[in-house]
Amino acid sequence: MFLLRRYALSQDSGRSLLTWAKPYEEFVYLKDRNIEQFLARDVKKNELIASLQPNEHFKFAQDLIPPLIRLIKEEFHHFEQVLELMRARHIPYRNIRAGRYAKGMMSHVTTHEKDILRDKLIVGAYIEARSCERFAKLAPYLDAQLGKFYVSLLRSEARHYEDYLSLAQLVSPEDISERVAYFGEREAELIMAADDEFRFHSGQPL
Repeated sequence: MFLLRRYALSQDSGRSLLTWAKPYEEFVYLKDRNIEQFLARDVKKNELIASLQPNEHFKFAQDLIPPLIRLIKEEFHHFEQVLELMRARHIPYRNIRAGRYAKGMMSHVTTHEKDILRDKLIVGAYIEARSCERFAKLAPYLDAQLGKFYVSLLRSEARHYEDYLSLAQLVSPEDISERVAYFGEREAELIMAADDEFRFHSGQPL
């Protein structure tokens, strides 16, 4: 969402995007949450993209908006699917502290303004790729319903990975192969290093 608001959307459309996402933000950060009420709300996700206007000062705005909006919608849908599964299995929702992975990857993003978007899109691609690897490893050990769900998530994350890399190349005037390799090395370091927090993108357990 940040990339859309920072680069691709007009100010009014950026505010519209925040308003559209507000119920998800409130559910995550407010302690007084109601899963049933949240899942039963009336959501008009498909109407959002038609109302968004591009940032006229960014030449790739029209290229970024459709795939990134589609990605956000899919991630929100996955969030709702997880809540449905948790409710059906009587698993209480609770907030946990984020692991080091995403922050560690973002720490290597360049400070040169013209290349920041490229790097953040590459980081997004690696996050999605690592999610694929984790879903693929876990799915065979789960019950049929959850295993099938993980495989569906894997396929979505694979598509997101490809979208992020394609967009990174689109916004870069140069070939991104070396930068992709650089982030691949940093990502491998995070995954192979000892990690004292167990999260979906954790490194080696202590």
